[in-house]
Amino acid sequence: MLKTDKERIFYQIYPKSFCDSNGDGVGDFRGIISKIPYLKELGINSVWISPFFESPGVDSGYDISDYRAIDPQIGTMDDFEEMVSCFHENGIDAILDFVANHTSTEHVWFKESEKSKDNPFRNYYIWRKTPPNEWESTFGGSAWEYDEKTGEYYLRSFAKEQADLNWENPKVRQEMQAVVDFWLEKGVNGFRCDVLDLISKDFSSPINGSGPQLHPYIRELFGRENCKNIFTVGECWSATKENAQLFCDKNRKELTTVFAFQHLCLDNGRFYIEKPSLKTVCERMSKWQKVMADIGAPATVFLENHDQARSVSRFADDTKYRFESATALGGLLLLHDGVPFLYQGQEIGFTNSYHTDISEFDDAETLGYYGIEHGKTDERSLMEKINFGSRDNPRHMIAWTAETQEAWIAPYSRQKEINVEKDLSSEKSVYAFYQSLIALRKKEKCFTEGEFQDVELTDGYYVFKRALGEKEFFIVFAFGKECVAPKIQNAKVVLNNYNDVGKMLQPYQLIVYQKKGKREDEK
Repeated sequence: MLKTDKERIFYQIYPKSFCDSNGDGVGDFRGIISKIPYLKELGINSVWISPFFESPGVDSGYDISDYRAIDPQIGTMDDFEEMVSCFHENGIDAILDFVANHTSTEHVWFKESEKSKDNPFRNYYIWRKTPPNEWESTFGGSAWEYDEKTGEYYLRSFAKEQADLNWENPKVRQEMQAVVDFWLEKGVNGFRCDVLDLISKDFSSPINGSGPQLHPYIRELFGRENCKNIFTVGECWSATKENAQLFCDKNRKELTTVFAFQHLCLDNGRFYIEKPSLKTVCERMSKWQKVMADIGAPATVFLENHDQARSVSRFADDTKYRFESATALGGLLLLHDGVPFLYQGQEIGFTNSYHTDISEFDDAETLGYYGIEHGKTDERSLMEKINFGSRDNPRHMIAWTAETQEAWIAPYSRQKEINVEKDLSSEKSVYAFYQSLIALRKKEKCFTEGEFQDVELTDGYYVFKRALGEKEFFIVFAFGKECVAPKIQNAKVVLNNYNDVGKMLQPYQLIVYQKKGKREDEK
């Protein structure tokens, strides 16, 4: 039984790509059930399961056509209930994706909405005679889509097949409460809330989202009695030092915590190839640790998810130093303060995939970007950008073995080289190092109850400390070049992703030191 949320170690499962149990090319609940021992052995104690609901699949399940129905390729409701039960039997909590901002245009609500201007469901969505602003869709083009059936425009912040819900309508808010209650009754332990800060709009603002009713809407949803003990995390791109308390203060009864993206928003967009500075990544992670500590809420610590390129490829070295990069980034993830979120495949050092033709991509955002840029720039250069930033990178099927199989998405291009079976049998196993990191986090209360302190940040490395009472740990995280090591006095090495410790730090070296002579009595 988890005492605090900081004891949580999340593993995100993208169902379509996790494990295919029946050979139809799509991951499913039976596949997830079969891999619960693998997850338990890793040491995680919570999972976030990405959408598995009925959907046309325009945006890989984030275009939901029925919130209470399951995509038949992924399983049945009986399969779902068995999966949740199996997770619980193995000491693992399960939270679901809650897509609150929009539905598929195939949802019955939208189909009714577009029948006529006086249809009872018309006000479930946001319709205008003319666009009231120049908002753009995240996937390219105007966010206002013209509908010929009624001669008006509806708001779609993403694909044209994803219509934004009108949260100003009390009936929509009641519908969303009912969706939450439905899945809570099925035994889930909470929700990850997709683009939650978009549910309230300010049409006079140049930017979509964070409207004046955002916080009242969240309180109305999660401030209810049956939600007081669940875990909720909001995908809030607008989360800042200034407004974090509004989302996460326990007295406000909104969210447990939020995903803040300052440490990942470091370039000129998803398809900008230059690697972000690890120094800047660490600096921003450190600042967010302090922000959340000040308001008494757990920080979220993450480097990957279903929308982000693989961290080893994006931030570090996915060839010569892949093992070192993957394990060092794992230390950054698991030894900071807060709630760590692993993404499937991260525990064996999955990298970006590489494909030569746009027909091998599925991601709606990637296809939209290609459509806009095609013909404007050299095709080879355009494909390099797409391979670097595409959301397909984290969505490829998990390579359990070296053998590729027909699937809903192009195969992972490095499957023969990087797969679970090979990693588990390797002397330099990323999975095994993750196990050691997780075991250390669970064993030492410093990492779940202790204070965080940034000690030193240079062009070559980052040092931070975790302390509780007289016990102290120093974590040294080296960037991509050999450099003079910091001096950690009177300490022993408890974890190291290289074989030795010298006067020089090696590229992507991670060393965990424990101060000597400050042991806590074992209880």
